Amino acid sequence: MGAKRKPFYRIVVADSRMPRDGRFIEEVGYYNPVSQPKQLKLNEDEIFNWLKKGAQPSETVRSLLSNAGLMKKLHESKKNK
Repeated sequence: MGAKRKPFYRIVVADSRMPRDGRFIEEVGYYNPVSQPKQLKLNEDEIFNWLKKGAQPSETVRSLLSNAGLMKKLHESKKNK
């Protein structure tokens, strides 16, 4: 999404069999790298639910989740079980 020189990214849950820019299951957040400070909004509950179901984040999304501290919380919740 966005415009020329103004990128804006949605973080979505998608089936791996769908095209890259095709249909997706659910939008779970967004990332705006242009704004100062950079905006990152994540629906933590939905992201945890999808990751527990076996969803695999892309490398870029994994780094965004790690920087936000969500991957650490996920691993800690798995250890506590």
